Formats: sequence, structure tokens, C-alpha cells
Amino acid sequence: MNRRRLLQTFAASLLVPAGFAGAQFVRKPAASQVPSIEALQRDWKKLLAPNAPVAHDLTPIVKTDAEWRRALDAKAYDVLRHEATERPFSSPLNDEHRPGAFVCAGCALPLFTSAMKFDSGTGWPSYFTTIPGVFKTKSDHLMIVERTEYHCAKCGGHHGHVFDDGPAPTGLRYCNNGVALRFIPADV
Repeated sequence: MNRRRLLQTFAASLLVPAGFAGAQFVRKPAASQVPSIEALQRDWKKLLAPNAPVAHDLTPIVKTDAEWRRALDAKAYDVLRHEATERPFSSPLNDEHRPGAFVCAGCALPLFTSAMKFDSGTGWPSYFTTIPGVFKTKSDHLMIVERTEYHCAKCGGHHGHVFDDGPAPTGLRYCNNGVALRFIPADV
């Protein structure tokens, strides 16, 4: 990671201190309207459009850096392949509230559904749970404090970091770069 990108990432992290997002939830459905985590994870395909062009297994995709550069636009390439961070409030997916699924921009693996999304106030699309088995995690010490970074289990693309300041019932906030995702509406 170059110095400029490191400084941009550091500046962005100062804008969203830990705990800030937890107090900023905008959309909170009534507790009686929220399905259980088990139901959200089990029934995620109900929000996937019929015949949606998505990956159906976790068979790893292996490409050279040059192949990834050709396959992705510049911003998605920087985030997915080189762990960059997009500017907060720059992704149109931050304001996406239609029913549907969010898939990896690198390999089309379904990662989240709209039922897992919440408005964290951080400027990045945020989710309180994931479709099971779609991410691998590792520790990240880039910002001095330890963070948990998550990557797509199929293509290895970097998506973001998970924090423990999310809403109930999980208390988690998967803070995802919007350029690392593609949204497929349920009614396509």
C-alpha cells in the first residue's frame, strides 16, 4: 500500500471512530418484524432474482494480477486486489434499499441480502450478518489497533472490516466497500 493510500485510509478512519456508527442507526425495524439470524441466513435465496448471474459454489478463482486488472474497473481493482478503501459516502449502494442480493464484484458470489443491511451512518454499506461461509477473515494491524478484515472465500477479494458496534441481534457491523459489491434486485 502506498503512503498516499495509507494516509487516505487513516483520515477516513478518523471520520468514523469506533462506537460512532453504533449510535447512528437510521433504519430500525420493530423487533417483531426482524426475522432470526438463522432464518435470514437459511432463506437468503428468497431475495435472489430467478436466474441471477451469480456464482453457485466456493470453487476458488485464481487469476494473475494482470487478469484481475483487466476484469475490474480501477476502483474495484484497488479495493478487491490491493485492500484499498473507497471514500465514505461515495458508493450508491450505501443508499440502496430495494429487496435483493449483494454479490462480490470480483466473482459474483452472493454475500449479503437487503434484509441483512442497515444504515450505520458511516458512509459505507453495512450489514449485521452475512450469507454463511462466504468470507474468510484475518487480523489487520494497519491502523495500529487490531481489526478483523474479511475477504471473499471464492476470489480472495478484500471487502472491508467487521466491527462489534452493530445493531442487535448480532452486534456486528460488516463495513463493506461499495465498489467491491454489485447489487442484484430481487425482481430482475
